Parts: sequence; structure tokens; C-alpha cells
Amino acid sequence: MSSIYNKNKSSQSWFTTQNIILFSLGWGLLALLYFLLFSAKIPEADGIERRAEWYVIGTNIFEALAYLGAGLLCLRNWRSPQIVSGRHVWLSIGIGMLSYFLGGIFFGYTEVVMKEEPIVSLGDVFFVITYLLLGIGMTLAVISRRLNLETWQWIIVLAIALFGSALAWLISQPQGGGQEQIPDSLQGIASILNWFYVVSDVLLLIIATILLLAFWGGRVSLSWRMIAAAAFSLYIADMWFKYANRIPNYQSGEILEVFWVWSGVLFGMGAVLEYDASLNRSRRERGRKRT
Repeated sequence: MSSIYNKNKSSQSWFTTQNIILFSLGWGLLALLYFLLFSAKIPEADGIERRAEWYVIGTNIFEALAYLGAGLLCLRNWRSPQIVSGRHVWLSIGIGMLSYFLGGIFFGYTEVVMKEEPIVSLGDVFFVITYLLLGIGMTLAVISRRLNLETWQWIIVLAIALFGSALAWLISQPQGGGQEQIPDSLQGIASILNWFYVVSDVLLLIIATILLLAFWGGRVSLSWRMIAAAAFSLYIADMWFKYANRIPNYQSGEILEVFWVWSGVLFGMGAVLEYDASLNRSRRERGRKRT
């Protein structure tokens, strides 16, 4: 019986806030080094330079595990009755992270295994679910917080909204022969998905900015700074991918795609910091009741 207790205690000691944060930072750093060191293209027999298949598989693994971990950590927050920002917030974000994990799996399978351009794939179903649930979760977090932003803060929100919208609109405009690569049967769906992602990215950017300003200086401010940074990272990676669609024979694995990995890492770090802050707050409240 004592051996079982010791094993449980030992396993719990591994999953401390400090260890999870250090592992998350290490994962993000390893991903950056992986992208920097191994992303070079290799000339093949047909004269076209391509990245090694093992490298592309590796980028998918880094991204998938980042979102899987983030999803599990967010669902841990959902299960905690002491969580400060509300359990529904973390349930929505957690399922969104797991949906992104599944979407990335299908995206990578289409590109690596089936050797097809994942213009429209089953992964898009999960990506759409992700954006919807992220929007719901982050909006619930904003609603739960009494917004008392000053005028200059609203100006910042407006400026970022205008800049983010303009950049997304410019990048999303078809140029050259980009649309010619899309089969006629998929052009309608591809166009709808394109604008859905554009609008979703901009809305998440706006909500992230509001969260960053609304939670600044609060007890759980650090966790929501991570969530805001995660949304910014997701926006950067998505905007790069939309721009990359204009590049002939583009292959996944460019350095800016590391922001997808970082986004998952930051969502997970935000969940861990929120969990830790909530437990500390619960302990303080119990201490006050005893005194």
C-alpha cells in the first residue's frame, strides 16, 4: 500500500507547475532549433528543391504534441472547481486545442502520406471547430471580466483591429495563378474557408488584445498574457501560411510555421499558470476562514 502511495506522490511531483512550464519552454526552444537547423531544401532528380520527408513529419509532431498537451492541461482546468476564470471557458478552449490537434493530424496525413495539396481536407472540419470554440472560450473570459478599459486602451484595440484586418485582407487576395491550383469542384469551399479563417483570425486577435489589457495587473494576469500571446502566434502563423500559398511549389516547414507550435505551447502555459493561481487563491481563502 505504501509503495502505491509513494508512486502516486512521485508522479505528482513530476507534474508541478514549474516542471510543466520548463518542459513547455524547452519544447518551444527545441521546435525553433529544429526549424532552424533542418529546414534546408534538398535538390531532387526532377530539379525541384524539397525538404526531407522526415523533417516535415517532425514539424507535424512538434505541433501535434504542443496542442495535445495544451488540450489536456485546459481540460484539467475545466475539471477543477476552484478555477478562477470559469470552467466553461477552459472546456471550450480545451476541446478547441484537441480539435486543432486532430486537424493537424489529418492535414499532415494528406500532405505527407497521400502526397496531395491539403487545400481542402478533413482537417478543416476540426480547424473550423477550433476557431469557433476558441472564440467562445475567450469571449466568455472577457464577459466574466468587468471591462474598465481607458480611452487609450480602446485606441490600441482599434489600431490592432484595423492593422490586423488590413493585413489579413491584403494577404488573402488571390494573385498570380494561385486559384488555378485549386480544382473547380473545391474553389467554392476553399473560398468560404479562406474568409472564415481570415475573419476568425482577426476576431481572435481583437479578443486577445482586449484580454491582454483587461487582465493586465490582476491575480491571473500572467496566464491570460500567455493566452493572448498564443492568439497572436496563431495569427502570425496563419497569415504566413496564407501568404505562402502564393509561392509556387510551396512546401510546409518554413521558419515562421514555428509560431503554430508556439501557439500550442503558450495555450498550455496559460492553462498551467491559471491552475496554479486558482489553487493558491483557494488555499488563501481557506486560510482566512480558519483564522
